[in-house]
Amino acid sequence: MAKIKTSFACTACGYESPRWAGRCPSCGAWNTMEETVSTPEPDRTAVRAAKQRPGSGSSVMKLKDIPEDATLRTSTGISELDRVLGGGIVEGGLMLLGGDPGIGKSTLLIQACSNLCKVGARVLYVSGEESARQIKLRANRLNIHDDNLYILAENALDNVETRMKETQPSVMVVDSIQTMYRPEMASAPGSVSQIRECTSLLMRLAKETGTAIFLVGHVTKEGAIAGPRMLEHMVDVVLYFEGDNQQQYRLLRAVKNRFGSVNELGVFQMTSEGMQEVLNPSEQLLSHRAKGASGSVVFCGLEGSRPLLCDVQALAAQSFYGTPRRTVNGAELGRISLLLAVLEKRCGQKTFNQDIYVNVAGGLELSEPAADLALCTAVVSSLKDKSVGSEVAVMGEVGLAGEVRAIPQCERRVSECKRLGFSTIVLPKENLKRMKTPEGMNLIGVDTVLQALSVLF
Repeated sequence: MAKIKTSFACTACGYESPRWAGRCPSCGAWNTMEETVSTPEPDRTAVRAAKQRPGSGSSVMKLKDIPEDATLRTSTGISELDRVLGGGIVEGGLMLLGGDPGIGKSTLLIQACSNLCKVGARVLYVSGEESARQIKLRANRLNIHDDNLYILAENALDNVETRMKETQPSVMVVDSIQTMYRPEMASAPGSVSQIRECTSLLMRLAKETGTAIFLVGHVTKEGAIAGPRMLEHMVDVVLYFEGDNQQQYRLLRAVKNRFGSVNELGVFQMTSEGMQEVLNPSEQLLSHRAKGASGSVVFCGLEGSRPLLCDVQALAAQSFYGTPRRTVNGAELGRISLLLAVLEKRCGQKTFNQDIYVNVAGGLELSEPAADLALCTAVVSSLKDKSVGSEVAVMGEVGLAGEVRAIPQCERRVSECKRLGFSTIVLPKENLKRMKTPEGMNLIGVDTVLQALSVLF
């Protein structure tokens, strides 16, 4: 009987060690070493020859001689998903979709599979977590009845490879990669070695057959995709499905995309009929805004090529503790601390004895500096208990000297504000010099935060 060998592998970088360590010697991450079990065969040469697969045998080609095909992308029938993918599914692409449990990953993909089947594509949906009857129940709830949609409930990847070659699908979904395993490996499904080998096999199948493959990935409690970090390096596209189970909106982002931009954002709404696209997210995000309330300011941000209007909220309350509280949701805490220091030093707004709470409604994350002026305005509005006009939008980057700096793509932001009925916009004066004022709009250019506050209040 072959001797069982135990080793430890880092889930962050894949480093393997014969002994456990609290900190990975390769990447320095803490508590990432997990035990893996393997059973080596006595004849290592024979096993190595059996496990190793031959290469593709392709020949060297000049870059200019490689044929181009403008029809490689296939639309999923979901415009928000196509936007994040860069225009659609690329033939032979390997895409990884991660997200919290119950966020709607499987629902979104089976809806995309149904749309692909309606245009004549053959789709294979492989599930390692649900039975075929459970998938049928979900399909009935979503009113999906397509002849070209094939379901396979299987965990062994070797059997999946056999059925894939029999079916010859143009698109395949594997839900999820953590439940797949190679039978010749002794380690359990979900281990580092199993995920690495299964992804490697699927990557080879995608490139050889031209089948576009979606992988569904579980996430850890920190929000990262479970498994070795190299999993994200192996695939072509990494998508994250974000949102709160208690909220109706879902945000789809790309953190890696070899075929398009990583700055695009897709907005969905969870309904009883599945995932519905939010084609006008700005209107949806502002639909529940409390008009006339202090501490509420409208800001137009950019998510990739899409301008989005959001409600930036702030609440200032007198602190009864030695150190005032700073609670931030949707923005960076360090950036808020910097802006509060600018308000106190350059504008004379006393915040040292105030608890400051900042929230970006709708679950958006404001990472661009263009939101600085809107954040400052929201805080001062709450401090003064005076509301900003319901038809006023604010945007601009704030420096440590209290100056308001120019922001990129200001024309697109102004056009989005005009489309939704905002008539007054406070923006950097430098941007106002380089653009033409649209008809019916009142654009107010400012040089400093103090000047902006004097205009608004």
